[in-house]
Amino acid sequence: MRTVAVVGASLAGLRSVEELRSQGFDGRIAVLGEEPYMPYDRPPLSKAYLQGTCTPESLSLADNSDLEELAAEWHLGVRAESLDLAAKSIRLSSGEEIAADGIVIATGGRARALPGSEGLSGVHTVRTLDDAAALRTDLENSSVGVVVIGAGWIGAEVASTCHALGRPVTVVEASPTPLARVLGPTMGGICAALHTDHGVALRTGVGVQSLTSGGFGPWKRVSGVDLADGTHLPADVVVVGIGMVPNTEWLAGSGLNTDNGVLCDAGCVTENPAVVAVGDVARYQSPDGPTRHEHWTNASEQPAAAVRNLLAGTTIEEYRPSGYFWSNQYGTRLQVVGHPQDADEVVVVDGSPDDRVFAAEFRRQGEPVGVFAMNNPKLFGRLRRQVRARVASV
Repeated sequence: MRTVAVVGASLAGLRSVEELRSQGFDGRIAVLGEEPYMPYDRPPLSKAYLQGTCTPESLSLADNSDLEELAAEWHLGVRAESLDLAAKSIRLSSGEEIAADGIVIATGGRARALPGSEGLSGVHTVRTLDDAAALRTDLENSSVGVVVIGAGWIGAEVASTCHALGRPVTVVEASPTPLARVLGPTMGGICAALHTDHGVALRTGVGVQSLTSGGFGPWKRVSGVDLADGTHLPADVVVVGIGMVPNTEWLAGSGLNTDNGVLCDAGCVTENPAVVAVGDVARYQSPDGPTRHEHWTNASEQPAAAVRNLLAGTTIEEYRPSGYFWSNQYGTRLQVVGHPQDADEVVVVDGSPDDRVFAAEFRRQGEPVGVFAMNNPKLFGRLRRQVRARVASV
């Protein structure tokens, strides 16, 4: 293998380049990125960056000297349009073609749009640096208030930041309990209470009927949100946090299987051993079937196994996720590890949920399979190590 193309220049792409070099690959590496920026950290976009307490430069995932040592070619501001596996070639939106005998797919995804919001000013998603910059500008000029649609991790973080900026905020969530799919109804309910603890309105169990607007043409702007129960919520800023769509369209006709991501085996290897997938776009085989994770830790950890298998030409190592992710909301540190969805009981092992300082174990047949903590990082760290040790021994 003489040339590897890494398609995607965010965290998973950068980690893949680092793994290629650390695992001894000394050939050509071409990194292709749709955004015009060098790899940057996305979690602060909904928090510190949106609040104006960090700069774009501080989001960089690597300094210039580190990037120089990687000796990679960076093709930024161009989109991968198609993949020809027979010719071992990737066609870019610029018309250029990149030849490679090894490919890492790290294209991530894009924020899912709310139907009916097309061309409407004041409606935002938060996925990229440009997204966050546009939202920050609108928040500075907001006089009516903000409606956040979706109370998952990104929606909750944006709501927290808007509240910290002094904006009136309402959060709308279609399910009865936010985050119940991840943490179960009890812990999901405790997370939901963080909104009301801080005076943020929370509407659950109701969907969005439509957006209202005023003005015409390029001046057409959102004016509110109509809910399915007939409620109208005035707003001049609406933030949509209803998930993401994996960027796989460019692979149509390539012969690679895609279904809610790039399908690959337990080692992140596709049906073509010269192609692996990592990060948000990778849907790999796990004990629970095809799985796709959308967390920073997954994007950071996964490339180690994927690159090892790519260089070996076959799957010699399976990816074992730690299941760790975190969130900061309303000054509260939330940390999760393991697989809470596999539990048959939840036990608070320290502190009190009423005080918003506690740690809880998710157990299956009496054995811990996950941990959730609020403002309890020290104990969480110890419990996290125990869960990881148990998972590794299974």
